[in-house]
Formats: sequence, C-alpha cells, structure tokens
Amino acid sequence: MTTATELFRSARDFLLEHRTDYTAAYEGFAWPRPAYFNWALDWFDVVAEGNERTALHIVEEDGREVRVSFAEMSARSDRVANRLREWGVRPEDRVLVMLGNQAELWETALAAMKLRAVVIPATPLLGPADLRDRVDRGRVKHVIVRSQDTGKFDAVPGDYTRVAVGGTSAPGWLAYEDTHTASDAFTPDGPTAADDPLMLYFTSGTTARPKLVEHTHVSYPVGHLSTMYWIGLQPGDVHLNISSPGWAKHAWSNLFAPWNAEATVFLYNYTRFDAARLLSEMDRAGVTTFCAPPTVWRMLIQADITQLATPPREVVAAGEPLNPEVIEQVRRSWNVTIRDGFGQTETAVQVSNSPGQILKTGSMGRPSPGYRVELLDPVSGAPGADEGEIALDLSQSPVGLMTGYHGDPDRTAEAMAGGYYRTGDIGARDEDGYLTYVGRADDVFKASDYKISPFELESALLEHEAVAEAAVVPAPDALRLAVPKAYVVLAAGWEPGPDTAKALFEHSRSTLAPYKRLRRLEFGELPKTVSGKIRRIELREATAAGSANEYREEDFR
Repeated sequence: MTTATELFRSARDFLLEHRTDYTAAYEGFAWPRPAYFNWALDWFDVVAEGNERTALHIVEEDGREVRVSFAEMSARSDRVANRLREWGVRPEDRVLVMLGNQAELWETALAAMKLRAVVIPATPLLGPADLRDRVDRGRVKHVIVRSQDTGKFDAVPGDYTRVAVGGTSAPGWLAYEDTHTASDAFTPDGPTAADDPLMLYFTSGTTARPKLVEHTHVSYPVGHLSTMYWIGLQPGDVHLNISSPGWAKHAWSNLFAPWNAEATVFLYNYTRFDAARLLSEMDRAGVTTFCAPPTVWRMLIQADITQLATPPREVVAAGEPLNPEVIEQVRRSWNVTIRDGFGQTETAVQVSNSPGQILKTGSMGRPSPGYRVELLDPVSGAPGADEGEIALDLSQSPVGLMTGYHGDPDRTAEAMAGGYYRTGDIGARDEDGYLTYVGRADDVFKASDYKISPFELESALLEHEAVAEAAVVPAPDALRLAVPKAYVVLAAGWEPGPDTAKALFEHSRSTLAPYKRLRRLEFGELPKTVSGKIRRIELREATAAGSANEYREEDFR
C-alpha cells in the first residue's frame, strides 16, 4: 500500500467513524494532500484486489442485468487502458467520453485515469453543434462514443481517434470490443502528480455559453470524500443515484463517492421515467442509499411511494434546492428525511445536512468537513454577512475545488478574487450556523424595493396540490419596477385555465406576505438544460417579451 493510499484511507475512515457526529467530523477532518495520487491505481485497484463484491449493478428496462465485481472492474479497466495506449492515448491527451449508463463508461473512466489522460464527459443528448464546441475548445484528441452516436461526428471536423462502443461498421471508427482481448497486466507510464489534470467539465449553461471547469487527480476523487460523508455511504451499501452521464453529479455519486466508501453502484437504466418500476427495482436490489434531483422527487410523490417495502436508510437531493412540501411527503411515507446538499460542478459538496445533524426545514445544512464557507456582503464583499454570496475561503485550500476555468484566466480571476471562491449563489446563515439557499445572484430581484427570492415563492406554490413544478421570474411593472410571475407545470388531474389560476392566486395570498405574492401566472412546460436545470434566462426573456397566455392577479379580485 502506497503512502498516498494510506493518507486517503485514513481520511476516509475518519469520516466513516464520525458519520453521525458532525461536530467531531468538521473539527477533526483534514484533507489528505499526497504529492502523487492516482485514484484508479492507488485506491480502486487496491480495494478491488481479490474483491468479488459487486461494484456495479445495472438493470435494463427489458430485464437484462449487468453485475461487475470490484476485481473484474479492475481487470477490465486494465485491458481498456492497454488497448487505448496502443491506439495512441497518452498522458494529458483529451478524451471525450459520450456513453450512457453502461459498464463501458466506468471501465473507460478508470482506464483513462490510469493512463493520466484527461476525460471530457459528455451526455449522449448532445448534437453536432455542441460536440464541435467541445472538440474545439477542449482540444480533443480521442472520442469514445456509443455506436448509434457515431453519425453525429460526421459534422465534427478534427484529427481525433474515433472509438465506437457497441459494434461499428462506420469507416474510420475503431471497435471498443477489441479492448476485451488486450492484456490485463497494466503498467503505468509514470507517477501521477496530484495536481495533474483529470477532468474537464462543460457546465450546463443556464445563462451563457458553457464554462470549461478543470479538475485534478485530487480535486474530484479526494474532494468527494465530502460527498460520501453527506450521503452517509458506508462499505457494503447499495447506492442509487439518478443522474445522466456527462454531468458532474454523475461523477459525484455514481463513481467517486460510492467507490470511496466501497459501496455498490446500482442503476435502473430507463428511457422513460416509471415511478412504480423504479420503486420495484429499488426493493429488489436492496437499495440502502438514494440520491435524486428535485424533478425526480416531485415525480415520485405523484406516485404511491408507500409501495416501497424497504425504504433506503439515507435519502438526499441535489441539483437545485428541494422544496419543504416534498420533503414532508417523503417523511410521512418512508419515515426518512430527504437531506439537502449544496455544491457545483466546480466543487464537491460544500454545504450539507449530513446524517445525525438536527435538520431545519428549508436549510441546506452546515459547511462540509474540509470547507470554510463564508457569506460575502453584497456591497463591501467582506465576509461575515448574515446574507450574501456563498464563498469558500481559499486560505484553507479546500481540496474539492476546481483549479479554474480552463482557457479563461479572466473568468478564473473573477471567481477567485479577494481570496475567496465565489459561487454566484446567495445564502443566509442563522445563529446556529445553518445555511439557507436564497437563489442565484442573478435570479434574486426587487419588487417595490423588496428583495424577492424565487425559491421561496416556488416552495410556497408547490404546497398546493395542483402544482408539480414551478419557476418564478420578475415581470416588468410600471409601478413596482418588477412583480413576481410564476410559470407552473400542473399535477395530474388539473387543467390549465382561469379556475386553476384563481385557486393558485388565492393560495399565494394566503401563504405569502403581500409584497411577495404572485401577480402573474402562466401554465406550460419549463425550459431546461439537458442536465435538468431550469433555464430561467429563457423565462425572463419570454416574460419581458409579453404573453397573451398569462393570468393576472387583478383579474380575480
């Protein structure tokens, strides 16, 4: 066992030992800081040696199943690494990986780490225009994609190696299946420096062109010890995280956090969401820990979640803040509480409700072990505000933080200005140190000189049985400058129209202070990024342009 492995294991075991004692974990945890570290070689292969426990379990819609042990996953990734090396993959080469929830995705991730290549994760939902941007800005030298997606690259110029997974007859494409016959005796080319680049993530782009976030061989693998702690993962757990490949949350909770804990990664690989089938597969697989984005939680509570005979021990939500009404419905049905957490593509989990903490309704918890979180005053930029921009103190050198925005030194300097990493999110801190999410800095707006947090209004709307999803944005108003407008997706059984609008305006008046209540309302689907985040910029633009389909509060007085 290398020194790096010992440092990592010691830090991990400390968090496991104090998994329900937040104070001890926060005060006593220290990031392991090895000079050299390769998570695939120094951690995964070490725990995989002779280990026949299931590392990866995938169930398909048609009932087919894939189970891969830790030992077999280690051997498979060695074979893939050896073949990729033969095909020209070298240290720090950029490799765009565009695969679904299939075993080859995990094999490739480990193999690329072992080769010290830099992975650019990409969702299969991307089209040629997005792929051209990634190949160009990411300086991609190799692509590994599903065979059904090879045609997308006909319109993506570049001298890059093409590898197809699932068989191919396309000219110029290598067959991933040829990795199966490679040697499983892998020898690394050399040591991996801890600060060597590991991943380049294109952010989901809710307001502008995607940024290119760079992570190292420690910032994500080691940084996600905090994610393991937040979820409450333990060795032997069966962990289900609902997330699409290509996005940061997939790496958070389908790769690093569960395998840091030596848990099984379980996936039900559906094409269309079916709550009853998902719950059935969770029961059959014995899922003990479960993470899902707010959208999935909202769809789940539309179904009969009491059909789950053995609810998971730990349940968490991430991606966007989860509304209190959803948390309460799950608590009533499963007798477990969904614990919120806050992080970004740029970081691991910065703030969370970890197991054992006293939970406060609406709060996303307290700073994760290893992070010193400050709220920066919106005017002076000084730390210590009761409400302000959520920021990380860089003097503490949090390991789970990106190195910067690749190829954009100005944006990196802006994000790291004044000795703090600035998240662009607004939070409030109470007297016990708990943080509550207020909103993105560019989402919070003023109406009649009162500050409005869209999240607070959306949470109030979701308390009404008619509302499945909601998003609030400012609408221009001659008197108040701006007023809150809600875009609402209705729950099953409700129809858009004046009767439903009247009911929602009445609900708003009964639950919100006068300056906060909704003044305008429109029914329809919410525009989202491919990672599922609401594109509020589109809603703001649509609102500014005006709509004949909106309802106004004054029409129902």
